[in-house]
Amino acid sequence: MKWIKSINQGGRMNSALKGLPLAVMAAVALAGCAREGHFDDRNEEYVDSRLSTPLTLPDSRDARGYRDIMPVPQVSGEFYAREEGFEAPVPQSLSATTAVQAGGVAVRETDDDSWLVVGAEPAVVWPELERFVSQRGLSVTQSDSARGLIQTADADLTLRSGLRAGTSEIRCDTGGQINSLCLNSLQRHFEARSASASIASGAQQSAPGAATVDYRRQGDNWVMVVPVDIDRAYAEINYQLANNFEMQDRRELVSTDAASRSFVLDYITESDRTRGLIDSITSFELGESMRRIELSLAPQGSASVAAVRSLDDEPLSADDQRELLERVAALLL
Repeated sequence: MKWIKSINQGGRMNSALKGLPLAVMAAVALAGCAREGHFDDRNEEYVDSRLSTPLTLPDSRDARGYRDIMPVPQVSGEFYAREEGFEAPVPQSLSATTAVQAGGVAVRETDDDSWLVVGAEPAVVWPELERFVSQRGLSVTQSDSARGLIQTADADLTLRSGLRAGTSEIRCDTGGQINSLCLNSLQRHFEARSASASIASGAQQSAPGAATVDYRRQGDNWVMVVPVDIDRAYAEINYQLANNFEMQDRRELVSTDAASRSFVLDYITESDRTRGLIDSITSFELGESMRRIELSLAPQGSASVAAVRSLDDEPLSADDQRELLERVAALLL
């Protein structure tokens, strides 16, 4: 930092610096400070970090008295180092998703299907389904908790694990068709204070394992494999994008196409967000600009494959594809 003083010493400026823009001079000055240790770059420490040996407790302890005070959330997929060198990722906001809270209930739907998502595991939700059937005096013809199925003379209620860890999905059908009256009644039941209180209590005591997505490289491109069928994946992604990709000039959901299971997004890519000042000046692109991108889903057995591609002239880099897919995964799991 000492040389900065010499620039202004005696009210004179070195003639070699007179033609430089002030912003460039400031960037160079700060870079000098960083080299002297004022701003320590610790990116490489993340690359070289190693896990420490976990703490072990005596076998005679009562396991019920121990739990994580500040549990670390599971990540979606494995670590991926960017092709152009590692940079520590910016943490995502905890409010970056519109997830169903413990004890809450929400509707998910496609063109030809509709179901409820409840913020609790199936083991917690099942007794409430039985209570719902009992309170309405429905005639039960079959009840199988292992299959998550309650058949009545009026409708069939099915229960299974949700896409997000710690959630459940409930369907109500009659003769293979959605029973909207039954589904609405179920929603009101789970929204009732007595039901929500018991479910929320059970959900908070449970310790669900998180589902994970899988990232795969296909040539120069990345795809993301979501471990649910395409209808469930599309409905959840559609809901989350509609509620979270609404930041003007940053990320926006432009349109959806239920027939092709695809979405059009306006999004500022990672490479554009992290472009440095010097790169911006030399490329004459002084501001961030959104790219138009298509996110599409395709079935793969019982799973779904998500891929992204640029709708502009310039293709998306592999790093930008991976970062956008990771952002979408964070909304799902």
